[in-house]
Amino acid sequence: MSEWNLPWQGGCRCNQVRFEIKLPPLLTMACHCTGCQRMSASAFSLSVAIPTAGFGVTTGEPVIGGLHGNPRHFFCPHCLTWMFTRPDGLDFVNVRATLLDNSRWVTPFIETYTSEKLPWAGTPAVHKYDAFPPPQDYGRLIAEFAASSPRPG
Repeated sequence: MSEWNLPWQGGCRCNQVRFEIKLPPLLTMACHCTGCQRMSASAFSLSVAIPTAGFGVTTGEPVIGGLHGNPRHFFCPHCLTWMFTRPDGLDFVNVRATLLDNSRWVTPFIETYTSEKLPWAGTPAVHKYDAFPPPQDYGRLIAEFAASSPRPG
């Protein structure tokens, strides 16, 4: 498998908040929980889990929106695009995948909260979970994704 072509850039709809990704993603996922449905105004949210050390905001100052506890959801203060989520106690940032400047490669590797999904909604995800994967599954999932995922660019 070829290497990741990093860094990647991305931004909100109005581009007043921009970010950069410098480390390879851990996973890609579609979350079908009702919270993600409401925050995205869609059937699911599509995200890329990035190690915390590999993610940084380069322009602008995102604000907290959605839930104001754990996890913390960050939005552009101008266009109000939901940009990323920082779950407390976990060492990754969930970046909304379609905000990457090149997002066409992103396919969900896992689906979460399929117990809450809309009856017609589905993805080609390899793994599907009624809620979040159990903690003991993450190491295997991350290794499998690293070995098999497409490399953009």
